[in-house]
Amino acid sequence: MATETNGAEHSILANAELWVLLAALVVVGGVLWKAGRTIGDALDARSARIRAELEEAEKLREEAQRALADIQRRQRDTATETEEIIAQAKEIAKQRTAEQARKSAEAIKRREQQALDRIAQAEASALADVRNAAVKVALSATTEVVGKELEGEAGEALVDQTIKDLSKHLN
Repeated sequence: MATETNGAEHSILANAELWVLLAALVVVGGVLWKAGRTIGDALDARSARIRAELEEAEKLREEAQRALADIQRRQRDTATETEEIIAQAKEIAKQRTAEQARKSAEAIKRREQQALDRIAQAEASALADVRNAAVKVALSATTEVVGKELEGEAGEALVDQTIKDLSKHLN
């Protein structure tokens, strides 16, 4: 029996194909063990790099959102400021128009009053000229009539009385 057991052991241990298979399995196992570490390390490194890129992309996205929000805020501020400037300009234009209209109305009133004053002066002057002319005509007519009718003492007494009355009427 010992030879049979030895023969069976010998036949399994003597089989070259089995040894090649075992060697191939050991080599493949070693390669997989070493390659598994290397592949795992490479995948871990790639995963870390992708994670870092994703974090960087997230930071860039957040920065872009902040920049967009800032630009939108500035745009709103600028639009509000522009509206305020336009409203102020309209108000200033309205005030200046009203002031100019008021000044024009005042100038027209002054000119109208000056014209009325000139007309009144011209009327007064014309009236005075007419009165003076009427007085001159009346005086000359009176002098001529009185001169013709009153000669002598009666004429002198009448002239003296008229001079006295004239001074009363002038004051």
